Amino acid sequence: MSIDRPVTPDPYPLLPATASFTVTSSDVTDGQPLKDDQVNEFGDTSPQLSWSDVPEGTKSFVVTCFDPDAPTVSGFWHWVAVDIPADVTELAAGAGASDDSLPDGAFHVRNDGGVVGFMGAAPPPGDQVHRYFFVVHAVGEDNLGVDGSVSPAVVGFNLAFKTLGRAIIQGTYAH
Repeated sequence: MSIDRPVTPDPYPLLPATASFTVTSSDVTDGQPLKDDQVNEFGDTSPQLSWSDVPEGTKSFVVTCFDPDAPTVSGFWHWVAVDIPADVTELAAGAGASDDSLPDGAFHVRNDGGVVGFMGAAPPPGDQVHRYFFVVHAVGEDNLGVDGSVSPAVVGFNLAFKTLGRAIIQGTYAH
């Protein structure tokens, strides 16, 4: 099956401008294919992420993984972890397994696969290369003001008003 369509633009420059800061990963190399661990059929393990040089006034973080290349008008949210405390500067590989894998006070929002936690890359077989944007959002409030019952879109809406900065690292994957 061929899903012939144009490449979706990088969605983050379309959002309100914010400061940038640094995110690194021992599992994701920016612009390169994801490891099997981060692929749905092989591992479903969220990658290790570390961040630094966060904006002054940061009181919490939200970590997301978004695939704008999914064959939908809304892309596909693979991971949404909310209310990570400001003193946390790293998530270990596998932190997306469950709420118990996150720092105290943090929680997951159900991803677009219907799972609470991380869902690895899962593009349709034969589709174009998909991009997976792992983003650490620095938030200017202790909590985002949502709970685990909201959709990723509601988290994104709240981030539009409360984000002080973003750090982005992008992996790719194709079947």
